Order: sequence, then C-alpha cells, then structure tokens
Amino acid sequence: MAVQPRPRCDRTPAWAALQACFDAQGKSFDLRQAFTADAGRFAHFSQEAPHVFADLSKNLIDTSSESLLLELAAQCRLEQHRDAMFAGELINGTEQRAVMHFLLRSPAVGGMNGDLARVHETLEAMLAYAEQLRADTAITDIVNIGIGGSDLGPQMAVLALAEFAIPGKRFHFVSNVDGGELAGVLQGLKPQNTLFLVASKTFTTTETMTNAHSARRWFEAQGGTDVARHFAALTTNVAAANAFGIKTTFGFWDWVGGRYSLWSAIGLPIAIAIGAAGFRELLAGAHAMDEHFRTTPLARNLPVRLGLLDVWYRNFYGFSSRSIAPYSSALRRLPAYLQQLEMESNGKRVDAEGQALPFATSPVLWGEPGTNGQHAYFQMLHQGSSVVPVEFVAVKKAGHTLAGHHATLLANVLAQAQALMQGKDDVGGHKHFPGNRPSTFLLLERLTPASLGALVALQEHRVFVSGAIWGINSFDQWGVELGKVLARDIEPRLQSGDLSGLDGSTVGLLHKIAG
Repeated sequence: MAVQPRPRCDRTPAWAALQACFDAQGKSFDLRQAFTADAGRFAHFSQEAPHVFADLSKNLIDTSSESLLLELAAQCRLEQHRDAMFAGELINGTEQRAVMHFLLRSPAVGGMNGDLARVHETLEAMLAYAEQLRADTAITDIVNIGIGGSDLGPQMAVLALAEFAIPGKRFHFVSNVDGGELAGVLQGLKPQNTLFLVASKTFTTTETMTNAHSARRWFEAQGGTDVARHFAALTTNVAAANAFGIKTTFGFWDWVGGRYSLWSAIGLPIAIAIGAAGFRELLAGAHAMDEHFRTTPLARNLPVRLGLLDVWYRNFYGFSSRSIAPYSSALRRLPAYLQQLEMESNGKRVDAEGQALPFATSPVLWGEPGTNGQHAYFQMLHQGSSVVPVEFVAVKKAGHTLAGHHATLLANVLAQAQALMQGKDDVGGHKHFPGNRPSTFLLLERLTPASLGALVALQEHRVFVSGAIWGINSFDQWGVELGKVLARDIEPRLQSGDLSGLDGSTVGLLHKIAG
C-alpha cells in the first residue's frame, strides 16, 4: 500500500512559529547563560537510550524551541510515517518499495512466515557459513570487494569490533576502481589462503565487477584452481555469480537499501570476524534501538530529538555542515559511513512529490577521530568564521589494557566539548575563542557488537526523522546514476578518439589524456 501524502514542513503553522522563535530568541541564544539560568538543563536535555547515553544540553535549543519542534513533528505526521515504515508500506515512493531494513534485525518468532521467515533462513545460512570459515585455518585473508553500502558498513563495523575479532584472520576491503587499491591488497596474499567476497546486489556494479574479475585473474595466475572454494557472492543475481564460477551465494531483498545493508548478507565479513553470536548481538542492539524509536513518546525519543535538532540547525540557524568526532580509534571509519547514510539519503532538492524545495536539506558530514582531529581541523571549529555543530562519540570503558591512555582520551573529549561552549576572552583577538559553539555528546559504556548496533540504528532513524520533516524520499539515490551513465559513454571514447557531441571541457581533457 502506498503511503498517504503528508504536510510539508514549510507549509505548517509550527514552521512559522519556529521562525518567529528563532528571530526572537534563537539568534541571540547563549549556552553559558542557559546553564546559569537553569540548573536542570543537563537533566532535561540528556537521556538514556538503548546502549547509548546522549547529552544534548550543549546545543542551541531551549524548552520553547524544542516544544515547537515537537509540534512540527506532529503536524508533519512523523509518527504516522514512522508507523507506515514499520508496517511495510511503500514509503519509497519513487521506486514503489517498502523500507524494511529493521526486519533484518527482528528476532525470530514462532510460526513466522513471509519476509521475516526468509530473513532468518538467509541469516542462519550465512552465519553457518561464517562459522565454517572461522574454523577453516587454511583461510587467513578475507577480501571484501564492494562499494558504497557494500563496503562502508562492513568495513566500519569490522574495524570497530576488532577487539572481538577472531585471531589468525585478516580482513581487507577493496572498493575503488583504481587498480592501485586492489593491487596493494593483493601484495603478500596467497591464493590458497584467500577468500574473496564479491558484494553486489545485481552482480553488475562496474567498480565491484572490475575488481572481482581482476581478483579472479590474479587468483588463477598465482596458481589458484578452485574458484568455488575461494570466492563467494553477496548478491541476488545467482545466475551471474554461477557464470563467474561462484557456487556460494547469499541474497537480500529490494527493500534493503545499500546504506542500510550491513545487517543483511552484506554483513558476512562482520560475521566472519566476530562470529555468529557476536553478529546476533549486533542485530539485537539495533533491534533495541528500533523498539525505542517505534514506541517511545517523541519528547524522549532520541532519534526524534536528534533529527529535529538537525532541522533546527539546517533551516533556522543555516548551519551547512556537521562534524563527526569519534573519540575512539576503532570508530575511525564512522564519519565516512555516516556521510553516505545521511548525504545519500537526504541530499535531495525536491520533495516526495517531485516539487522543488525552497529550503535546505542534508548538511555536509565530515570528521576524523579525536584526538587526531584536534591537531587538524579543530582550529576552525573553535575560531573559524563558520559555526559547525560537532557530534562527539565517546566510549566510557576502553577495549585495551594500556595504562593511562583512556583517561587522557576522555579528558580530551570532555575538554573539547567544554571549550567549544565556554570559549575564552582575549583582548588581543588572536587568542579569543568566541564559544557558544554547539555540540552533542554520545556516550557508550563499551564499544561492543550490541552498542555498535544501537549506535548505527540510532543514526539511521535520525536520518529518517529529518527526511520525514523535510518531506523528501530518503530511500532513493537517483543522483548516483547520472555520472555512471556518462562514464559508460566516455570510456570507449578513450580508445576510439570519438569526440562528437561532447562539451568543450570534456573534449579538451580527453585530448590532454590521449596526448
């Protein structure tokens, strides 16, 4: 069933009220004064959610603006849109698809059938294969070949959960069609000890299949003889995988978008790394956040509060970017993962009906792990001319036993959040920190499969919320296609020299490359 049209945010009374609120008090809002005036500010603007504690109190928001944002959510029928997703309605209207990645982490129930039964059938088969590989001491290297969601999610999670990974196996990720990346990974590998995972839903993705064919040629040139043992595919195109020589395949469904696919068969590298039990914990953490999002009243619903804050910053303060600063080396690929999740989902200029929007949507996401970022871009965060909200992610308990390191790390993340807010006066100007710069603080007790699952699901639902308020379809990605189409036209021209119908710049560049 297709979803019913919803009011667009800029056409609601709450939108106008928020603009008036911003003009009256938002422009001049001062965090330092807010804490002085309200001893309960931290308690109100912080909360527990499954596996995640969030402090929102250092954001440019008060109870009146929060109340209006919640009213905006009600007028945009956010709860109804959320419920439509969980009911399996076709909320991806441009492709007439349901959006049910949450089903991938729903627990098995007695008498299940339909999609949930198929999910668990595939999950059981995938986890059994993962355990088989974990026990196979001859396989020491797993090379995941994918791109986009077939690379970013598994790579981020495998790195994040290295503490829980099986010893004796190394994990490599190849995504770029630049042959230098694959060549670098292949150096030092032995075909008899290597398993290649080809991750492509259609088994036609240009970058993935170019790398896959090169990997097979390397395998055979190095004396490899059993493609079926050393290659597996995460795809729905079983026939194409078989033609490639692959016999082991695991599929997924058209209601699983690439950037939401790490919970599916695309997560096989994660399952090999942390085992079936660990992968189930990852799913359970995400499911706990799903239930929080699905059932908690909006005022204490963490994905809702974050998503509404994103709208407040983007459309009223005009903040065009957000910096992600995980104070955990294990989470070093989290910013890249979140870039795709948010910018591919909400980087849209038309609403769900195809009408041009008169307001901005997705911010630019960027970042690096702390404390590295402190010695790179934090200068701009503290003293630059643009205000950039920062999202800190910290872990209370370390996953290592090296003395002293973790206390220093935690002291730094707390100090950076404090410094952004407080600032520092200096008469000369060069050492003046204006302060009043907003940040959010997300705290995990430990970085575990369950807490990582909850953190990622929190971000998924937060993106859903802002997209729903903006009235866009967060689940298609037509903007990815045009460049691919043009590349297929240009590539043969590199050999033929045919320049007909091309613009002057492309003609000039082709001449330069050919020369």
